[in-house]
Amino acid sequence: MITTKQRAYLRSLANKLDPIFQIGKNGIEENFLAQVDQALEKRELIKINVLEAAGLTTRDASDILCKTLDCEGVQVIGRKLVIYRQAKEEANRQIQLPR
Repeated sequence: MITTKQRAYLRSLANKLDPIFQIGKNGIEENFLAQVDQALEKRELIKINVLEAAGLTTRDASDILCKTLDCEGVQVIGRKLVIYRQAKEEANRQIQLPR
């Protein structure tokens, strides 16, 4: 669980990010989950775009991803969501969260 202060810090970092994934009409599949999992390990903080054809809301997509991948939902605005998970390997850790 991240604190409000940490969430605010992550939101400020996410402002500069472009979405690297899109959830489309196929929804959230195993292949998509594997790719997002790898991206979280390398980047820790990612932004995802949810298309209107996806058939699920942005909040639902965020909840599914967070539950399945054991990550934290940072922000949901419009059709974009931001998720965070600390990298398991020390070498991949780039973000230092405030206390």
